Amino acid sequence: MLSDKDRIFTNLYGFQDPGLEGARKRGQWDNTKAILELGPEAIVDIMKKSGLRGRGGAGFPTGLKWSFMPKEIKERPHYLVVNADESEPGTCKDRDIMRHDPHTLVEGCLVASFAMRAHACYIYVRGEFIREKEALQRAIDEAYAANLIGKNNIHGWDFDLYVHHGAGAYICGEETALLESLEGKKGQPRLKPPFPANVGLYGCPTTVNNVESIAVAPTIIRRGADWFAGIGRPNNTGTKVFCISGHVNKPCNVEEEMGIPLRELIDRHCGGVRGGWDNLLAVIPGGASVPLLPKSICDDVLMDFDSLKAVQSGLGTAAVIVMDKSTDVIKAIQRLAYFYKHESCGQCTPCREGTGWMWRVMTRMVKGDAKVSEIDLLQEVSKEIEGHTICALGDAAAWPIQGLIRHFRPEIEKRIADYSRMAAE
Repeated sequence: MLSDKDRIFTNLYGFQDPGLEGARKRGQWDNTKAILELGPEAIVDIMKKSGLRGRGGAGFPTGLKWSFMPKEIKERPHYLVVNADESEPGTCKDRDIMRHDPHTLVEGCLVASFAMRAHACYIYVRGEFIREKEALQRAIDEAYAANLIGKNNIHGWDFDLYVHHGAGAYICGEETALLESLEGKKGQPRLKPPFPANVGLYGCPTTVNNVESIAVAPTIIRRGADWFAGIGRPNNTGTKVFCISGHVNKPCNVEEEMGIPLRELIDRHCGGVRGGWDNLLAVIPGGASVPLLPKSICDDVLMDFDSLKAVQSGLGTAAVIVMDKSTDVIKAIQRLAYFYKHESCGQCTPCREGTGWMWRVMTRMVKGDAKVSEIDLLQEVSKEIEGHTICALGDAAAWPIQGLIRHFRPEIEKRIADYSRMAAE
């Protein structure tokens, strides 16, 4: 269990002052100038040694991503873009960071931008996050007023920070679609290469990072890479904000160490599964886009990137969606299939056509109005979508269905058999 002294987000629940004065009392903006005096290369090196992996879902090493930026500013400016388009069903960690602890993010933007030689940063906030945007803007205004950021600030690095409000499209959580939207164009993913580190925002070198990845950076640098790397497990280090929702007694957001057992996470922080652990049916461990896991795996699986990958799922955003035995698991996955059909940008044929087709088949399977052979066909089509699109939305649409077939095929077959028997009577 993570001890309180190792928590980075000390106002996650909003019990204290989210403003600058309260943030300083909690240790933020504590001699930030000394961090910048380390120099860009040293900061990137600390981030690499800490083992921090991106908290937006993909889990790519953050320090390595920062190092891809050009080492010199030539004719093109550099940009940092913070992805606050938190639209994954079940995920609400960035929302509470922006709402209750926004100065962790503002300070992180300054430190990360300096490390990548960027004088400007844009925070792209989800369209539905109205109060979060207001809280974030208040924190930015306070930082400007205190001369912590802006031109000729006390830290010696000219830096401007802007908040951009999206229009509520899930696809804009994909980094290149986000850049397109930020430029005023339709939010559709770009082909890669070129990668944003070379051709990003306005054709300039750009790094896109998740809110949590940026917000933890100043604390990691202050306390040292060894401190952060000492929490969790090898290659899965540090703390992580988990969002636990669904059929638990006390749904919550909680910062815990990577690699905590899923059962311990639910029992310790959420008061256990509704009706007891034996009433558990399945858990989606990392937001709606990752395959679900049945109770048999949930009994002892660890919550980190590698452990969940080993059981054919993923940590994703660490949004834990708990389903007890009252859940119609086929209908639950059908509802997610509708979400991905609705949010497809339509650019890639496999996703544009395939997500709608999968949803229609799943809708029939909820009733049982299907043939058993269609289960294999559904699996086959999901594999044809997975990995054949510009961005990962095709994968995100396919994986929940693959997880359902992998672990609950007998339930689907029983539903089909029951429907056929009733139709024959």
